[in-house]
Amino acid sequence: MLLTGASGLVGRALATRWRALGGEVVELAHKPRPDALTWHPESGQLPAKALEGVEVVVHLAGETIGQRWSSSSKKRIHDSRVLSTRLLAEHIAALPAAQRPKVFLSASAIGYYGFKRAEVVDENAAPGTGFLMDVCCAWEAATTPAVNAGVRTAFARFGVVLARQGGAIEQLLKVFNAGMAGPAGSGSQRMSWISLVDVVEALIFIIHHETLHGPVNMVSPHTCTNRELTELMAKLLNKSAKTPAPAFALKLMFGEMATETILSDLAVKPLRLQEAGFVWKQETLEAALRHELLA
Repeated sequence: MLLTGASGLVGRALATRWRALGGEVVELAHKPRPDALTWHPESGQLPAKALEGVEVVVHLAGETIGQRWSSSSKKRIHDSRVLSTRLLAEHIAALPAAQRPKVFLSASAIGYYGFKRAEVVDENAAPGTGFLMDVCCAWEAATTPAVNAGVRTAFARFGVVLARQGGAIEQLLKVFNAGMAGPAGSGSQRMSWISLVDVVEALIFIIHHETLHGPVNMVSPHTCTNRELTELMAKLLNKSAKTPAPAFALKLMFGEMATETILSDLAVKPLRLQEAGFVWKQETLEAALRHELLA
């Protein structure tokens, strides 16, 4: 496996699991490391040997969304995804047919569907509106050279990943520990989430299932509300969650990012995974939170 974003939350967990299953992982990193190949997507630099003998390419790298969005940060968020994906796709397509990877799995996000939809959406839904939608559309389109070259290509549209270290839970724990936890905004907004364990298992499932290509929603079948998440965390941690964060305060603090992420209201269905027979290990919110908070 050739893997980008191996230092991130999902990348670390995927690399660990893949190696435990007996697979090899070649990492691409922006900063030189003795155990990784160095690449510079912004200037079109990819080591010539990066794709040698590689059957699986998993691309998870990208500038963090979790920051206040300025013009410059928006450009970094967009370019870090689109330029890197296009670079990989073009190099994959340039290989002789017999030497191309069997699968190219590129990250995307449920931001493709926008940030406020009344209806439940699945992979057949049209794109929504907003900055993240624009990024996701360009991100997925950047895989086109690999698709046109006949390489099975899938876009893993991630929902909110629940993990104690590096995920949404880590941020919420800081708020709980400060005694300031409570619903964000009204708390009624729907969250489409997935546990870190199931993210990794779903990525491996996609790699091994030849029928899966195009968009694949990486979420649990069971959405929750923001209020349900905070109240269940409070119950499991035996802490209070009665200090709501008003929507106007979140928007003042985080700007547009708050509207499209923290206050986003999306119910996303993982139709492709369900149809392919994927079985979630932590399908319910309580199972995921108990694993992350109490295991």
